[in-house]
Amino acid sequence: MRQYAMGIDIGTTGVKTVLISDEGRLVAEETAAHDLISAQPGWAEERADVWWENVAAAVGRIMRTHGDKAAGLRGIGCSGMVPALVLLDEEGRPVRNTIQQNDARAVEQLRQAAEGIDQEELYALTGGYTNAQHVLPRLLWVKQNEPEVFARVKTVMGSYDYIVYRLTGKRQVELNWAVESGLYDIRARRWITPYMERFGISPDLFPPVAEPGQVVGVTGGVRERMGLPDGIPVIAGSADHVASTLAAGITQPGDMLIKFGGAGDILYCTDRLDTHPKLFFDYHIVPGRCLINGCMAASGSLVKWLTKDIMGTQDPEIFRRMDQEAERVPAASEGLIVLPYFLGEKTPLFDPQARGVIFGLTLAHTKAHLFRAVLEAVIYGFRHHVEVLESAGYVPGRVLATNGGAKSSFWCQIAADVLGYKVRSFPTHPGSAMGVAFLAGMSTGVFTDWGEIQAFLSEYREYTPSPENVDIYDRAYGIYRQLYTQLDPCFRALSALYPRD
Repeated sequence: MRQYAMGIDIGTTGVKTVLISDEGRLVAEETAAHDLISAQPGWAEERADVWWENVAAAVGRIMRTHGDKAAGLRGIGCSGMVPALVLLDEEGRPVRNTIQQNDARAVEQLRQAAEGIDQEELYALTGGYTNAQHVLPRLLWVKQNEPEVFARVKTVMGSYDYIVYRLTGKRQVELNWAVESGLYDIRARRWITPYMERFGISPDLFPPVAEPGQVVGVTGGVRERMGLPDGIPVIAGSADHVASTLAAGITQPGDMLIKFGGAGDILYCTDRLDTHPKLFFDYHIVPGRCLINGCMAASGSLVKWLTKDIMGTQDPEIFRRMDQEAERVPAASEGLIVLPYFLGEKTPLFDPQARGVIFGLTLAHTKAHLFRAVLEAVIYGFRHHVEVLESAGYVPGRVLATNGGAKSSFWCQIAADVLGYKVRSFPTHPGSAMGVAFLAGMSTGVFTDWGEIQAFLSEYREYTPSPENVDIYDRAYGIYRQLYTQLDPCFRALSALYPRD
């Protein structure tokens, strides 16, 4: 009998579910879209109950079509954005919308946390300094601004942890959610409870931490709703960007991934526990490997904002058409440069007060220019990360690309031209969902060797830097970097004029 594993990914713009087989085949893939909620400048929220509805819809469609494979389904893994903040009450119901990892509202609470914790001690314990992605500032924001909501909170967890909870009834958080929370000792592997207590946060709100491949429970009570049999093992799962590294076959030191998700991730594989003050740290799914990585607050979500909210269309063909139009625009968009800090910025700036900028506009510019400039802006952000890595001695070997933007040959060519490295993309690859499905398979005997992931990587495209674009992109990138430095005082002033909290 064939054996199968399922992966469920909770992304910024939708849920993706895949079913894979022990013969190295993608059997089925389903998606269900949802939206980021940004009710105020810098806010980034979603609804956990909508995630669950979308999981039920996507899994249900797979099981209705492939119900004959249910008997061979050995394990389920969930991945998602980190560290998204899901707050549950005693009964396990969300007490409010989630506060996403790219939310930038907690400026004052960020200051409180930074001043209340010895930053060098924090870096020594967690591998990072206090920043807007950390859980503590966002928890403090809820505590101080929504005390009646905070009083109802009994459990704090992440996006994929919530789906694991709904599938199994078990409350836990996966290792890398804990690592990126800023409240976890990455070497001793335990919660830093004095930091919580110092700010009036009960350590009891934080559930046990589980290893990514650890089976934490089994499915129960969802057969009628989505067709999943009871008793299927469910693992703790994985942060989406970590699952994507495995899905791209990144297992060796020097491999680097650029992930075109709703947020933009860049991950560099090492064989030792290294940290960098301008970047994040995660444990790889693969034993003995770690990941030095960064995350841009807006990537695919910025492109979606441009097409949906500014151009006013939800036509799924808009990206293909705009690629075609923007490809006719010269490199560097004829002097149009975008700063992609529409949700503030995480690494390497750690600046929640940064704002998006469209610089160099003239009456000659068109929507195609703006579209191209937005794509270029994301890659300029990736290049900033590569420069930080290179300055610390981490020279990329292979550069691979996954997730939504990897489908665009145009965007991938821009990536090769701006970064100056050959880029291999997987345009039809399911990304994080595939990675966490493979992890579930490794944990439950469907697979026995990490190298078996290569069977899923036969379809790819390669892009080589275009010599004719190197010089103009170098100069445009220099302007991109200068803009942030020169506008930084204006960002502070604007934040004071229209505070986000």
